[in-house]
Amino acid sequence: MTTPTQHHPVTVVGAGLGGLVLARVLHRHGIEAAVLDLEAGRDARTQGGMLDIHEETGQAALRAAGLYDGFRARVHPGGEALRVLDKQARVLLEQKDDGDGGRPEIDRGDLRDLLLDSLPEGTVRWGSKVTGAEPLGGGRHRVTLADGSTFTTGLLVGADGAWSRIRPLLSEARPAYTGISFVELDLLDADARHPECAELIGGGMFFALGDHKGFLAHRETDGSLHVYTALRAEEDWLSTVDFTDAEGSRAALLERFASWAPALRRLITEADGPLTPRLIHALPVSHRWRRVPGVTLLGDAAHLMSPFAGEGANLAMIDGAELGQALAAHPGDTEAALAAYEAALFPRSERTALETARGQETLFHDRAPQTLVDMFSSFAA
Repeated sequence: MTTPTQHHPVTVVGAGLGGLVLARVLHRHGIEAAVLDLEAGRDARTQGGMLDIHEETGQAALRAAGLYDGFRARVHPGGEALRVLDKQARVLLEQKDDGDGGRPEIDRGDLRDLLLDSLPEGTVRWGSKVTGAEPLGGGRHRVTLADGSTFTTGLLVGADGAWSRIRPLLSEARPAYTGISFVELDLLDADARHPECAELIGGGMFFALGDHKGFLAHRETDGSLHVYTALRAEEDWLSTVDFTDAEGSRAALLERFASWAPALRRLITEADGPLTPRLIHALPVSHRWRRVPGVTLLGDAAHLMSPFAGEGANLAMIDGAELGQALAAHPGDTEAALAAYEAALFPRSERTALETARGQETLFHDRAPQTLVDMFSSFAA
């Protein structure tokens, strides 16, 4: 006797913020979804730094998920403060957090926990790495996991990030290098162990820019400083640095900032733990696909872009919320729901990708950081 293949009416691949918002909105409407994630569990790895959650996207998604009050309770006080410096550590712009801004900061891990705790036990299937999916006709798909097991699904949602395993069902597009390389680092217990760096960065978001490179940093809720060193660089530059050699990788990075103020270079020399390299990729600005029955994408799987407008997590969340609402509004007609969702998704993604590309140019312009100061000043005006 053959064992019947397991079937999920809705399958979400990826337990990031967008996939979890989708599952939560569906749950509120009485629609069950299985969320598959390759991580061994919710605490398998750290979740990154702070996120500023925008009114029209991320906050709207949390309202749709019924989690707005829980979000506000976890906001980082003072997180909307801002400092912009030049390469000699001169402060060109400083804004205080007066508590009434529209983009409050929250720790990504706290936000993810809020979403995970809102879902029924067993919704997220940890340790489920998707290796492929194939159409079966009629909008159904067969999904294969790394352990060799398979199941079928009536709706397959790729919420699995930049290198999505689901995207090839819809699109041949692949992310391309943007010309910007990051090296991430942390300074732990900053007020006690790194007081000069803590004073330099302040209580919120921090930029120090010049020479087509810079430091982007913020204070986290645990008192640490999370720093991104960002550079225009050849795509293969990071591969020439041995990041398993802590001192050697620091020296290689410091060489890139040789003419910068000692106060800024200290962010590198005092870093705790290893440095983490990261190439910044993006999908084409106008990425979209023809309607394919029974499958769609959200978040970075749909519209990966550089982080220079702070929109990635916000877009993933509003994608998840709107997809969930569309499915609830079209019971029994998945294709109508997906068509409605994508009709809003595509123009929003393109607008934001263009904004993000402009943000990248602003930060790494010949005149930076003045270009960034001008941009923030225009917002204030």
